[in-house]
Amino acid sequence: MLYLYLDESGDLGFDFFAKRPSKYFTITVLMVQGMENRKQIAKAVKRTLQKKLPNERELKGAKQPIEIKRYFYKRVEPVPFELYALTLNKRRVYDYLSQKKERVYNFISRKVLDLIPFENASVKISLVVDRSKSRAEIREFNDYLVRQLSGKIEPRIPLDIDHHLSHEDLPLQAVDLFSWGVFRKYEKTDREWFDVFRNKIKHDDVYLP
Repeated sequence: MLYLYLDESGDLGFDFFAKRPSKYFTITVLMVQGMENRKQIAKAVKRTLQKKLPNERELKGAKQPIEIKRYFYKRVEPVPFELYALTLNKRRVYDYLSQKKERVYNFISRKVLDLIPFENASVKISLVVDRSKSRAEIREFNDYLVRQLSGKIEPRIPLDIDHHLSHEDLPLQAVDLFSWGVFRKYEKTDREWFDVFRNKIKHDDVYLP
């Protein structure tokens, strides 16, 4: 079974005059094959919380210091998984699209998922997204991805798309940490955390450079 975990870093605000939104917006997908490997990622998240943050429910890339991130990565590094990331340069987005944030989010998500080697899926594909959308937005997101990805996935391979809270599905916390590292590299030219896990990255690029 092929597991995909998707999360984002940055924001989709576009008012660069009156407010201070991020310059970039990153979507990252963590890909892992097989239930056992997925369990090992969840175990690394759980162990980090138990040993280092016993009073916290979640690991957050924007919140945890580099020492916690390094502790987590030491435990997850032996697990075979891959990271695919695409970072949007928001200043290059057309004005009319800046008012359609969900459309931008869905488009960048699809661009990242286009990079996934779906031919490696032989039984089932599970895509888990950090839940932050309304029911209508979830339905639109799911329908859009199913339409866009149908030509890449063999008809006999089912694609399940679920939207979970990160404390319910622990690998979402892992992809949150990694997505933050990619985002910081572009937003603040801060590579400290990114360079720790860079060997796990299969794709990292900027859209509209």
